[in-house]
This record gives sequence, structure tokens and C-alpha cells, in this order.
Amino acid sequence: MPQPWITRPETPADVPAIREVLRAAFPTALEADLVDALRADPAAWIEGLSLVAADGTGSPVAQALLTRCHIGESPALCLGPCAVRPERQRTGAGSAVVRAALDAARRRGEHHVVVLGHPAYYPRFGFGRASAHGIGVAFDVPDEALMALSLDPARPLPAGTVRYAAPFGV
Repeated sequence: MPQPWITRPETPADVPAIREVLRAAFPTALEADLVDALRADPAAWIEGLSLVAADGTGSPVAQALLTRCHIGESPALCLGPCAVRPERQRTGAGSAVVRAALDAARRRGEHHVVVLGHPAYYPRFGFGRASAHGIGVAFDVPDEALMALSLDPARPLPAGTVRYAAPFGV
């Protein structure tokens, strides 16, 4: 049975531990550096939408980040990076923190989320192929890897090209 994870918004004290989660989960510091750059970008960063899953001691073992992007001219959120410490993968920490991030976005009144990620993982949260809604990006990615989600059934996904925050460099 998966461990129940404590999910919560990141605090300033969590920043070094989050960096370590990212460094452990990815082969280079690229994602950790990206999260630091997003934190420093007031056009991208939204307080309360960087969430962690913490262990029993309160130490972050996973992170899910939502930052501002646009689909065409419509404001949206970009999910990612998402990371789990390798020794805590397949324990439910990643799913718990992604669900918590999406719930936090709903509570804030956000409507749309895009993710560029593994097509076998993100559909469990309601994501579907973005191209089916006329959503694309200005760079080459496999069609099945770009996914989108409407957080509000009354607000269908807008069509258009995703414009990511400047730190993404795309």
C-alpha cells in the first residue's frame, strides 16, 4: 500500500532540499537551475504553486511546479519540472504532489495546464493530447508528449501555441 504523503507548498527553508531532489532525480543540474531561474522570474512564479511531498520528518522527497505560461493569448499554467528522489520513486510521492499542485491551481481559480512529459504517466491526472485541442509548441516534440488539462469543465481548452516563461529558453 502506498505511503500517505504530506503535501504542502514549498517554504523558503525547503529550497535547498528541493534542489537536492531535482539533482538526484535528473542526470544534470539543468532542471534544478531552471527551478531557481523560475523562482526569480516574477512573470513566471506563482506563490503557492510549487508543492512538495514530504516524508515523516517534513523533508521534501518530491516536487511539482506550476508556473505561468500562455496558450495563444490565454493565461495557463505549465506543469514541470516534477521530480521524486530516486529511492522514493514508485511510492506514490510523485502522484500525491502532482494532485496537490493541480488542486492548489483549481483553488486559485486557474483554468488550464499544459505538460511536456511522459505520455503513460500524466493521463492518470486527466491530461490528454494537446494537439486534439489545437494546442502546439514552437519546437519539435513528440505529439503524444505535449498534453493539456482543463481544470474547469465549464472552460474548454483554448487553441494556440504555448508560450513558456523566459527561463525555459524556448
